[in-house]
Amino acid sequence: MSDNPYRHLPSLDALLARPEILSLIDAFGRGPVRDEARDLLAAIRTEIRAGATPPDVDAIAVRLQDQARVHLAPSLTPVINAAGVIVHTNLGRALLSEAAQQAMVAVARSYSNLEYDLPAGKRGSRYVHAEAMLTRLTGAEAALVVNNNAAAVNLVLRTLAASKEVVISRSELVEIGGGFRIPDILAQSGATLVEVGTTNRTRLADYENALTENTGLLLKVHQSNYRIIGFTAEASLQELVGLARSLPVPIPVVNDLGSGTLLDTRPYGLAYEPTVQDSIDAGADVVTFSGDKLLGGPQAGIILGRRKIIEQLKRQPLTRAFRVDKTTLAALQATLMAYLRGAATEEIPVWRMIGAPAETLAQRARAWADALVDVDARIELMPGGSAVGGGALPGQTLPTTLLALSCPHPQRLLAALRACSPPIIARVQEDWVVFDPRTVLPEQEPILLDAIRKALKLVHG
Repeated sequence: MSDNPYRHLPSLDALLARPEILSLIDAFGRGPVRDEARDLLAAIRTEIRAGATPPDVDAIAVRLQDQARVHLAPSLTPVINAAGVIVHTNLGRALLSEAAQQAMVAVARSYSNLEYDLPAGKRGSRYVHAEAMLTRLTGAEAALVVNNNAAAVNLVLRTLAASKEVVISRSELVEIGGGFRIPDILAQSGATLVEVGTTNRTRLADYENALTENTGLLLKVHQSNYRIIGFTAEASLQELVGLARSLPVPIPVVNDLGSGTLLDTRPYGLAYEPTVQDSIDAGADVVTFSGDKLLGGPQAGIILGRRKIIEQLKRQPLTRAFRVDKTTLAALQATLMAYLRGAATEEIPVWRMIGAPAETLAQRARAWADALVDVDARIELMPGGSAVGGGALPGQTLPTTLLALSCPHPQRLLAALRACSPPIIARVQEDWVVFDPRTVLPEQEPILLDAIRKALKLVHG
């Protein structure tokens, strides 16, 4: 009689009793791990029926561990960004400062005065917590924080221009991350889009000729994620403000900055990026921008402007749907405090990375190469450019030194790096797999180097 191949399979209870599986149960719970084990044993029986050799118990336990981690572990996980994009939208945008992290934990682990007026001893408003800091930093009369910049723009348009016309230059009909387009946001707000000018040239007269009795506002969107060069012209924000205020019944001018910065980018060798203060000084009635890009804070949409308009926005019913939670406000306050203390460039990771000296980056890359001298790969240091990212400063890069690995199958190496714990995100440049020290935190370096060694061994077999 031939040997029954199924008899070598462990019972469900025996598999669950193994020490390494008990650790899985501690992490994910007995029920979910039991279900994964049952599914795995059923799959193995199907493989045996198809002619596969029955695996031993140790191999089955390894497969169960791998399967459970894929199916049961949280899908959101920290990664090491070695790609050199500072505000990497796909990797969570801005890293938070230590102070912001601590502030989030403090309000998360305790009750807080989120909507409680402590001096008065009665219900308060969550919108007061960051407002004073924002107005002090920017010179705006008032401020409102919502959950992202798309929400901020939608809320402003719905409040100020629902069933009215919004005049905007054709060159500013941008698409932001995830396929969201300004025309779509306008349509969702109930406003009617009125395009003026051409793709490359829009003059003040184009706006003036488009004005009607039903014009609700003039919208100027900063071209933060692309550039139009060559034969170009655009009306300045100051000109639009002058036009809007010259009307018999003045209308608001809204400036969507997208990324939004409080610091001048030019001292870092980058092109001029309009600051929030510039827009307020130019007379914009409303300015919107993101909290998790060049500001270096949590995901948020920040609205600054005239007090009367901000009060209208606070009363808009949709504001409740767009409101931020206590941890976001705590992180935002801690981030803004760094600016108020003049410590943003030292404390906020985005600005530390932007300001990292080229020689420091070169030294770190050389140290990585020295540490990897024994790996089975050709290693070189090469000049490169780090991107700011996050839809800011398109085409602008910061000089850096890249650690470059020559590999016959670069995409396989990238995949092996992504499979590490934590995953490593690198990139390919001219068939080299490159790692940029600008976006790797110093404390992550040992983990990165160990992952590179393991990934190379896996790729080389």
